[in-house]
Amino acid sequence: MRTRHAVLFIAMTLSGFAVDAAAREMAFAGKFYPADKAELARFVDSALAGARVPGLGGRVRGVIAPHAGYPFSGTMAALAYKAVNTEYDLVVILGTGHTTAVKGAALLAEGYYETPLGKVPVDEKLAAELIKASPLFEDRPDAHAGEHSIEVQLPFLQRRLKKPFKILPAVLNNAAPEDLAEIGRLLGVKLKGRKALIVVSTDFSHYPGHEDAAQADKTMSLAITTMDPAYFRLASRILLSKDVPGLGTCACGEAAVEAAMAAVNELGPSRFVELKYADSYDQAPELAGPERVVGYIAGVFVAAGKKVPGKITLTPGQKKELLSAARAGIEGRLSGREAKREPLSKDPAFNLPGAVFVTLTESGALRGCVGTIEPRMGLLDAVRYAANAAAFEDTRFRPLEKAELEKIKIEISVLSPLKKAADAKEIVPGRQGVVVVGDAGRRSGLFLPQVWEQIPDKGEFLSELCSQKAGLERGCWKDKKTTLYIFTVDPFKE
Repeated sequence: MRTRHAVLFIAMTLSGFAVDAAAREMAFAGKFYPADKAELARFVDSALAGARVPGLGGRVRGVIAPHAGYPFSGTMAALAYKAVNTEYDLVVILGTGHTTAVKGAALLAEGYYETPLGKVPVDEKLAAELIKASPLFEDRPDAHAGEHSIEVQLPFLQRRLKKPFKILPAVLNNAAPEDLAEIGRLLGVKLKGRKALIVVSTDFSHYPGHEDAAQADKTMSLAITTMDPAYFRLASRILLSKDVPGLGTCACGEAAVEAAMAAVNELGPSRFVELKYADSYDQAPELAGPERVVGYIAGVFVAAGKKVPGKITLTPGQKKELLSAARAGIEGRLSGREAKREPLSKDPAFNLPGAVFVTLTESGALRGCVGTIEPRMGLLDAVRYAANAAAFEDTRFRPLEKAELEKIKIEISVLSPLKKAADAKEIVPGRQGVVVVGDAGRRSGLFLPQVWEQIPDKGEFLSELCSQKAGLERGCWKDKKTTLYIFTVDPFKE
């Protein structure tokens, strides 16, 4: 009988673990990794020796490594650890909390973690400082007692790092986004100037089929490259909303990833590099089938010379494909074909959260324009929705007719995240779109940057936006009770 995943190696409960505030003795040796010291050292050394990592062009601030049983994910973890230098004296391990709910970051604040290769001491001074700094950090040895996500990382660190090092082990799971941001910020502040490495211990998709896992996991990996924790979380929610068969979570360590992104951002401009993607079937086909897999990503956070833009840049080919999808959706509706729920796209960029407007013109005149201000669905789904709505649901125009299809031209505008403007002085004519919100939030309107071509004067632009689009007084943009948001777009058309 095939074992589906390393987690199935375990048949135990928390009652089987002793909780000692001063020690976290090995609990998963012989289950997730070899219990024999020599055998464990041979496995880790062999995996590290076989790992091939490209030049990264910067100091590694953190890694993402899977935490499944070594037959499944050991060589993937080795890739992440091969990418680091050997001079760190502190390792912050942000583990996934599979067994115990915690409100923030549950630390083992004193003592040590143990593996067959020896004991690794906790940085008790740092733990005490964090606990004093914020109630989001707690000393919770119980959260570590039956948790494997930190323990399985240690043998790689013990064989890779050449000098004695300490760890700050933390378990995370259910914290709110703002709490994870604060946890990461505080970690970043405390790590500045230290020879410290951040380790994120997480697996990714659980438990879709082989092909669906690849599409979901590569989307999540691409979301990490934006270095925006909120965007990463939104990507996960949108993927889950697609009801992919078997997909129960996009990343069991989602909270750990968010906190780590905030921490490395606090340390300075950083970028994420995926080293390899695989799933449990790829890694151990003799043990796991393709019908129900777990996804693994090995990657690194690298110091960057400048801040990452925070968005994905589309290629000319991707833009052409989105325009084709918009037209095909309109044509399908005109031909009477019933719209169906679309699966995940094979292009991960199309599964990422996207806010778009689709504009239709006929003989140069506006024929429809509809979109979303903020991302509520994947990019490709957003394009299909907006194209359909622009053609048939823009109340300013009658629904598009079949005879018009060849006459219309389609333009897609992908929006950047909205940024609140202090006042109209921040608005750059010709470059930025504007959203106005007034009447205590009950009325709003939007002009895309393209509207500057028709209304180049800023005062007239904003007055028309208030009256024409929001149904407010023309001069409402001058009122301090009115909120202005600015954004940019990546426009492309047929």
